[in-house]
Amino acid sequence: MTDFDDTARFFSVKQVAQYLQVGEKKIYDLVAEGKLPGTKITGKWLFPRDLVDQWLHESSHGGVLTDRLIIAGSDDPLLHRVVSHLASEVGARALMSYGPTGTQLGLELLAARRTDVGAIHWGPVEESHVRHPALLSAYPQHHRWVLVRAFRREQGLIVAPERGLEERDVAGILTAKLRWGMRPSGAGSQRFLHEALAHHGVRLGDLDASAIAHCERETSSLVATGAADVAPGPRSAAREFGLGFVPIGWEGFDLALDQRIYFRTLFRNLLDALASARTRELAQSLGGYDLDELGKLVWAS
Repeated sequence: MTDFDDTARFFSVKQVAQYLQVGEKKIYDLVAEGKLPGTKITGKWLFPRDLVDQWLHESSHGGVLTDRLIIAGSDDPLLHRVVSHLASEVGARALMSYGPTGTQLGLELLAARRTDVGAIHWGPVEESHVRHPALLSAYPQHHRWVLVRAFRREQGLIVAPERGLEERDVAGILTAKLRWGMRPSGAGSQRFLHEALAHHGVRLGDLDASAIAHCERETSSLVATGAADVAPGPRSAAREFGLGFVPIGWEGFDLALDQRIYFRTLFRNLLDALASARTRELAQSLGGYDLDELGKLVWAS
Protein backbone atom coordinates (compact mmCIF):
# COMPACT_ATOMS: atom_id res chain seq x y z
CA MET A 1 0.00 0.00 0.00
CA THR A 2 1.35 3.48 -0.94
CA ASP A 3 0.46 7.12 -0.32
CA PHE A 4 0.23 7.78 -4.05
CA ASP A 5 -2.95 9.57 -5.16
CA ASP A 6 -3.43 9.46 -8.94
CA THR A 7 -5.82 12.46 -8.78
CA ALA A 8 -3.46 14.75 -6.83
CA ARG A 9 -2.46 18.09 -8.37
CA PHE A 10 0.54 18.41 -6.07
CA PHE A 11 2.95 15.69 -4.90
CA SER A 12 4.95 15.41 -1.71
CA VAL A 13 8.55 14.17 -1.87
CA LYS A 14 7.36 10.64 -1.12
CA GLN A 15 4.58 10.77 -3.70
CA VAL A 16 6.72 12.19 -6.50
CA ALA A 17 9.34 9.52 -5.76
CA GLN A 18 6.66 6.84 -6.16
CA TYR A 19 5.38 8.52 -9.32
CA LEU A 20 8.85 8.58 -10.90
CA GLN A 21 9.78 5.18 -9.42
CA VAL A 22 12.97 6.46 -7.82
CA GLY A 23 14.18 6.85 -4.26
CA GLU A 24 13.40 9.92 -2.17
CA LYS A 25 17.12 10.76 -2.02
CA LYS A 26 17.14 11.05 -5.82
CA ILE A 27 14.26 13.54 -5.59
CA TYR A 28 16.24 15.73 -3.19
CA ASP A 29 19.25 15.49 -5.52
CA LEU A 30 17.17 16.61 -8.52
CA VAL A 31 15.75 19.53 -6.53
CA ALA A 32 19.21 20.58 -5.35
CA GLU A 33 20.41 20.53 -8.96
CA GLY A 34 17.49 22.74 -9.99
CA LYS A 35 16.17 20.12 -12.40
CA LEU A 36 12.90 18.97 -10.83
CA PRO A 37 10.26 21.74 -10.52
CA GLY A 38 9.02 22.21 -6.98
CA THR A 39 8.37 24.80 -4.31
CA LYS A 40 8.98 24.80 -0.57
CA ILE A 41 5.98 25.81 1.57
CA THR A 42 6.24 25.93 5.39
CA GLY A 43 9.29 23.71 5.27
CA LYS A 44 7.83 21.03 2.98
CA TRP A 45 8.46 20.45 -0.72
CA LEU A 46 5.49 20.32 -3.10
CA PHE A 47 5.70 19.36 -6.78
CA PRO A 48 2.95 20.45 -9.23
CA ARG A 49 2.00 17.32 -11.15
CA ASP A 50 1.56 19.19 -14.45
CA LEU A 51 5.13 20.49 -14.24
CA VAL A 52 6.50 17.07 -13.30
CA ASP A 53 4.77 15.57 -16.36
CA GLN A 54 6.14 18.32 -18.57
CA TRP A 55 9.63 17.77 -17.16
CA LEU A 56 9.38 14.07 -18.05
CA HIS A 57 8.24 14.92 -21.57
CA GLU A 58 11.03 17.41 -22.17
CA SER A 59 13.68 15.14 -20.63
CA SER A 60 12.57 12.20 -22.76
CA HIS A 61 12.94 14.15 -25.97
CA GLY A 62 16.08 16.08 -25.09
CA GLY A 63 14.11 19.31 -24.94
CA VAL A 64 11.63 20.68 -27.46
CA LEU A 65 12.50 23.74 -29.57
CA THR A 66 15.86 24.06 -27.86
CA ASP A 67 17.12 26.36 -30.59
CA ARG A 68 15.26 29.53 -29.53
CA LEU A 69 14.81 31.69 -26.45
CA ILE A 70 13.33 35.14 -26.99
CA ILE A 71 12.97 37.39 -23.93
CA ALA A 72 10.93 40.59 -23.81
CA GLY A 73 9.54 42.78 -21.03
CA SER A 74 11.36 44.72 -18.33
CA ASP A 75 14.84 46.01 -19.02
CA ASP A 76 17.79 45.15 -16.80
CA PRO A 77 21.54 45.76 -17.30
CA LEU A 78 22.62 42.50 -15.65
CA LEU A 79 20.16 40.31 -17.57
CA HIS A 80 21.11 42.08 -20.79
CA ARG A 81 24.80 41.26 -20.31
CA VAL A 82 24.13 37.64 -19.36
CA VAL A 83 21.90 37.05 -22.40
CA SER A 84 24.43 38.76 -24.70
CA HIS A 85 27.20 36.51 -23.35
CA LEU A 86 25.07 33.37 -23.84
CA ALA A 87 24.08 34.43 -27.35
CA SER A 88 27.76 34.81 -28.19
CA GLU A 89 28.52 31.35 -26.79
CA VAL A 90 25.78 29.52 -28.71
CA GLY A 91 26.51 31.42 -31.91
CA ALA A 92 24.49 30.23 -34.89
CA ARG A 93 23.38 27.05 -33.15
CA ALA A 94 20.45 28.83 -31.48
CA LEU A 95 18.68 32.17 -31.31
CA MET A 96 18.86 34.03 -28.00
CA SER A 97 17.59 37.59 -27.84
CA TYR A 98 16.38 40.11 -25.27
CA GLY A 99 14.19 43.05 -26.25
CA PRO A 100 13.25 45.45 -23.44
CA THR A 101 9.62 46.51 -23.93
CA GLY A 102 8.42 47.23 -20.40
CA THR A 103 6.56 44.85 -18.09
CA GLN A 104 3.06 45.01 -19.51
CA LEU A 105 3.96 44.90 -23.21
CA GLY A 106 6.26 41.97 -22.45
CA LEU A 107 3.32 40.03 -21.02
CA GLU A 108 1.16 40.94 -24.01
CA LEU A 109 3.85 39.55 -26.32
CA LEU A 110 4.08 36.42 -24.17
CA ALA A 111 0.32 35.95 -24.37
CA ALA A 112 0.48 36.35 -28.16
CA ARG A 113 3.27 33.70 -28.25
CA ARG A 114 5.60 36.15 -29.97
CA THR A 115 8.14 35.75 -27.19
CA ASP A 116 9.18 32.91 -24.87
CA VAL A 117 9.84 34.79 -21.62
CA GLY A 118 8.40 37.98 -20.15
CA ALA A 119 10.59 39.79 -17.60
CA ILE A 120 8.52 41.70 -15.03
CA HIS A 121 8.80 43.90 -11.93
CA TRP A 122 5.85 45.75 -10.41
CA GLY A 123 6.36 47.40 -7.05
CA PRO A 124 8.02 46.53 -3.72
CA VAL A 125 9.56 43.07 -3.33
CA GLU A 126 7.43 42.41 -0.24
CA GLU A 127 4.31 42.49 -2.43
CA SER A 128 5.71 40.84 -5.56
CA HIS A 129 4.34 37.39 -4.59
CA VAL A 130 0.84 38.90 -4.89
CA ARG A 131 1.26 41.59 -7.53
CA HIS A 132 3.13 39.54 -10.12
CA PRO A 133 0.61 36.63 -10.23
CA ALA A 134 -2.16 39.24 -10.38
CA LEU A 135 -0.54 40.74 -13.48
CA LEU A 136 -0.37 37.31 -15.11
CA SER A 137 -3.97 36.43 -14.24
CA ALA A 138 -5.21 39.19 -16.56
CA TYR A 139 -4.34 36.94 -19.52
CA PRO A 140 -6.39 33.84 -20.44
CA GLN A 141 -3.15 31.93 -21.12
CA HIS A 142 -1.90 32.37 -17.56
CA HIS A 143 -3.01 28.88 -16.49
CA ARG A 144 -0.11 27.52 -18.58
CA TRP A 145 2.46 29.94 -17.18
CA VAL A 146 4.92 29.81 -14.31
CA LEU A 147 6.82 32.59 -12.59
CA VAL A 148 10.51 32.20 -11.75
CA ARG A 149 12.54 34.62 -9.61
CA ALA A 150 15.65 36.02 -11.31
CA PHE A 151 16.80 38.37 -8.55
CA ARG A 152 15.94 41.24 -6.27
CA ARG A 153 17.19 44.67 -7.30
CA GLU A 154 17.34 48.15 -5.84
CA GLN A 155 15.03 50.73 -7.40
CA GLY A 156 15.18 54.49 -7.00
CA LEU A 157 16.04 57.74 -8.75
CA ILE A 158 18.87 58.17 -11.26
CA VAL A 159 20.27 61.68 -10.85
CA ALA A 160 22.85 63.99 -12.40
CA PRO A 161 25.82 64.03 -10.00
CA GLU A 162 26.78 67.63 -10.79
CA ARG A 163 23.42 68.85 -9.43
CA GLY A 164 24.21 67.52 -5.94
CA LEU A 165 20.91 65.63 -5.84
CA GLU A 166 22.41 62.63 -4.06
CA GLU A 167 22.62 64.81 -0.97
CA ARG A 168 18.83 65.24 -0.90
CA ASP A 169 16.25 62.77 0.32
CA VAL A 170 13.49 61.40 -1.91
CA ALA A 171 10.93 63.95 -0.72
CA GLY A 172 13.32 66.80 -1.48
CA ILE A 173 13.88 65.60 -5.03
CA LEU A 174 10.19 64.97 -5.71
CA THR A 175 9.26 68.51 -4.68
CA ALA A 176 12.18 70.29 -6.40
CA LYS A 177 11.90 72.01 -9.77
CA LEU A 178 13.67 69.44 -11.92
CA ARG A 179 13.40 68.06 -15.44
CA TRP A 180 12.26 64.44 -15.39
CA GLY A 181 12.94 61.58 -17.74
CA MET A 182 9.91 59.30 -17.62
CA ARG A 183 9.09 55.73 -18.61
CA PRO A 184 5.82 54.62 -20.29
CA SER A 185 2.95 53.75 -17.94
CA GLY A 186 3.39 50.00 -18.54
CA ALA A 187 7.00 50.01 -17.31
CA GLY A 188 7.81 48.72 -13.82
CA SER A 189 10.15 51.64 -13.03
CA GLN A 190 7.36 54.10 -13.80
CA ARG A 191 5.04 52.13 -11.54
CA PHE A 192 7.60 52.32 -8.73
CA LEU A 193 7.87 56.10 -9.22
CA HIS A 194 4.09 56.49 -9.23
CA GLU A 195 3.84 54.79 -5.83
CA ALA A 196 6.69 56.89 -4.41
CA LEU A 197 4.85 60.01 -5.54
CA ALA A 198 1.65 58.85 -3.87
CA HIS A 199 3.53 58.13 -0.65
CA HIS A 200 4.85 61.70 -0.56
CA GLY A 201 1.60 63.32 -1.67
CA VAL A 202 2.96 64.43 -5.05
CA ARG A 203 1.03 64.12 -8.31
CA LEU A 204 2.66 62.95 -11.52
CA GLY A 205 1.33 66.07 -13.24
CA ASP A 206 3.34 68.21 -10.80
CA LEU A 207 6.59 66.99 -12.34
CA ASP A 208 8.21 68.53 -15.41
CA ALA A 209 8.43 65.55 -17.78
CA SER A 210 11.06 66.49 -20.33
CA ALA A 211 11.24 63.18 -22.24
CA ILE A 212 10.02 59.57 -22.38
CA ALA A 213 12.54 56.72 -22.40
CA HIS A 214 11.66 53.19 -23.50
CA CYS A 215 14.36 51.28 -21.63
CA GLU A 216 16.59 51.69 -18.57
CA ARG A 217 19.67 52.59 -20.59
CA GLU A 218 17.78 55.22 -22.56
CA THR A 219 16.60 56.65 -19.24
CA SER A 220 20.17 56.87 -17.96
CA SER A 221 21.25 58.39 -21.26
CA LEU A 222 18.73 61.22 -20.82
CA VAL A 223 20.32 62.13 -17.50
CA ALA A 224 23.89 61.59 -18.70
CA THR A 225 23.44 63.89 -21.72
CA GLY A 226 21.68 66.61 -19.74
CA ALA A 227 18.25 66.10 -21.31
CA ALA A 228 16.86 65.37 -17.82
CA ASP A 229 17.99 65.96 -14.23
CA VAL A 230 16.40 62.88 -12.70
CA ALA A 231 14.61 59.69 -13.79
CA PRO A 232 13.29 56.48 -12.20
CA GLY A 233 15.40 53.34 -12.54
CA PRO A 234 17.59 50.75 -10.81
CA ARG A 235 20.95 51.39 -9.19
CA SER A 236 22.72 49.28 -11.84
CA ALA A 237 21.49 51.54 -14.67
CA ALA A 238 22.90 54.58 -12.85
CA ARG A 239 26.22 52.83 -12.20
CA GLU A 240 26.63 51.92 -15.90
CA PHE A 241 26.62 55.62 -16.84
CA GLY A 242 28.54 56.93 -13.83
CA LEU A 243 25.46 58.73 -12.50
CA GLY A 244 24.20 59.39 -9.00
CA PHE A 245 21.48 57.30 -7.36
CA VAL A 246 18.96 57.94 -4.59
CA PRO A 247 17.45 54.64 -3.34
CA ILE A 248 13.74 54.14 -2.70
CA GLY A 249 13.41 50.38 -2.15
CA TRP A 250 13.87 46.84 -3.45
CA GLU A 251 11.77 44.97 -6.00
CA GLY A 252 11.44 41.42 -7.28
CA PHE A 253 12.54 40.84 -10.87
CA ASP A 254 10.77 37.73 -12.19
CA LEU A 255 10.56 35.75 -15.42
CA ALA A 256 7.12 34.69 -16.67
CA LEU A 257 7.02 31.81 -19.15
CA ASP A 258 5.02 28.88 -20.43
CA GLN A 259 5.49 25.64 -18.47
CA ARG A 260 7.01 24.04 -21.57
CA ILE A 261 9.68 26.73 -21.83
CA TYR A 262 10.71 26.08 -18.23
CA PHE A 263 12.35 22.81 -19.27
CA ARG A 264 14.03 23.97 -22.46
CA THR A 265 17.78 23.66 -22.48
CA LEU A 266 18.34 27.33 -23.29
CA PHE A 267 16.25 28.49 -20.32
CA ARG A 268 18.11 26.14 -18.00
CA ASN A 269 21.34 27.54 -19.48
CA LEU A 270 20.12 31.05 -18.67
CA LEU A 271 19.49 30.15 -15.02
CA ASP A 272 22.89 28.46 -14.82
CA ALA A 273 24.56 31.55 -16.28
CA LEU A 274 22.78 33.82 -13.80
CA ALA A 275 24.00 31.56 -10.97
CA SER A 276 27.61 31.59 -12.14
CA ALA A 277 30.48 33.20 -10.24
CA ARG A 278 31.04 35.50 -13.23
CA THR A 279 27.49 36.87 -13.01
CA ARG A 280 27.67 37.31 -9.24
CA GLU A 281 30.87 39.32 -9.62
CA LEU A 282 29.21 41.42 -12.31
CA ALA A 283 26.14 41.96 -10.08
CA GLN A 284 28.38 43.16 -7.28
CA SER A 285 30.20 45.51 -9.65
CA LEU A 286 26.96 47.04 -10.96
CA GLY A 287 25.44 47.21 -7.47
CA GLY A 288 21.87 46.85 -6.28
CA TYR A 289 21.36 43.10 -6.82
CA ASP A 290 20.53 40.15 -4.59
CA LEU A 291 20.57 36.75 -6.35
CA ASP A 292 19.80 34.58 -3.30
CA GLU A 293 16.34 33.63 -4.64
CA LEU A 294 17.50 32.92 -8.21
CA GLY A 295 15.53 30.08 -9.79
CA LYS A 296 12.83 30.00 -7.12
CA LEU A 297 9.44 28.96 -8.52
CA VAL A 298 7.44 31.97 -7.33
CA TRP A 299 4.10 30.92 -8.76
CA ALA A 300 2.48 28.17 -10.85
CA SER A 301 -1.18 28.08 -11.83
